[in-house]
Amino acid sequence: MPLRTLRDISALREALGEYRRRGQRIGLVPTMGNLHAGHLALVEAARRHADVVVATVFVNPLQFGAGEDLDAYPRTLADDQAKLEAAGCDLLFAPSDTTLYPRGLQSLAQVLVPGVSEGLCGGSRPGHFDGVATVVSILFNLVQPDVACFGEKDYQQLAVIRKLVADLHFPIEIVGVPIVRAEDGLALSSRNGYLDARERDTAAELQRTLVALREALEAGEPVAATLEAGLARLRAAGFEPDYLELRAADLTAVSATTREAVLLAAARLGKTRLIDNLTLTLPH
Repeated sequence: MPLRTLRDISALREALGEYRRRGQRIGLVPTMGNLHAGHLALVEAARRHADVVVATVFVNPLQFGAGEDLDAYPRTLADDQAKLEAAGCDLLFAPSDTTLYPRGLQSLAQVLVPGVSEGLCGGSRPGHFDGVATVVSILFNLVQPDVACFGEKDYQQLAVIRKLVADLHFPIEIVGVPIVRAEDGLALSSRNGYLDARERDTAAELQRTLVALREALEAGEPVAATLEAGLARLRAAGFEPDYLELRAADLTAVSATTREAVLLAAARLGKTRLIDNLTLTLPH
């Protein structure tokens, strides 16, 4: 069936009502558009978990801070529609700012997820995860999916969404989808398009650094010295690191008893901010 694209809430609710009357399980894939293979992996995952796949394309102003790339963020709706249709998506909801935020942003009720949203990207991008949690809550309310798929590249975002769903009792299964990478290991991201040719060649060093750090940590090397070496390696390659941290898998601090952990990094390369992460098992 061809992809249906809807822009207003009443039409969305009418279409979703048809699916529910047929007893179909609904999967949701929220995106900001400019889709790549990583997004399409989310659609494929939703297809495995649901009868009907609903994607959203909305460049959310709430999650962009001062000086960030809201105006420059690529809007490629026609291309996104073609990719979603080819991937087997059933319905695309592509609202305007005024559709989702009809009374503007100044006095908008917002959803805050304390704890897990602090530090890492939450520390360097104040208010970012408040914007994410708010728009995702709105989309959850409008679509009322049975399952929603989010990429593991945005590890902290996924943790925020899981806590949001647990704390607010949304009856939604959250599925984390593994990172999709280019052949050289760079995690796919819409912002990779900002990289020039030289920066693109350098960008894969972020993942290579994390792989080397994982090997060292799993071999029992001391954490502080290993992370400091990683920061030096990134700077030598031309990155400006934002953070490089080792956390427990639930994003709490690593302790002597932590086994399942995650390395998380964010760094600028030129004007482009890249993020990546790798999970690992710490030795006894």
